[in-house]
Amino acid sequence: MKNQSGSNRLNKINEELKREISNIINYEVTNSNVTGLISVTKVKITPDLRYARVYVSIINSKNIKNTLAGLKSSAGFIRSRIAEKINLRVTPELVFELDDSMQYGERIDTILKDIMKDIKGE
Repeated sequence: MKNQSGSNRLNKINEELKREISNIINYEVTNSNVTGLISVTKVKITPDLRYARVYVSIINSKNIKNTLAGLKSSAGFIRSRIAEKINLRVTPELVFELDDSMQYGERIDTILKDIMKDIKGE
């Protein structure tokens, strides 16, 4: 029973972190490498609350690698803003990772549309 409430707490923290990190990236980060539309798709915090893996989707960026590097270099700033906004005993260290599931989904949609055209064309 205790494990269930622990995972509920982690899920609540994940959602709160997701919302705050998204706001900070979109409205407060001034790193010139961070370009395009960046959305935080998921946050997974470790059970000890020391690390949070932040999955981001980047669209319309000049350079996705530079944007991801810009986010990683801004992690300290983002972490300090989270410490001010969310009351946690330990503010987690942020690890940014690219979530390319949206591009993957678009690629599958394109393939399916091509298949449907071929089927209708025959």
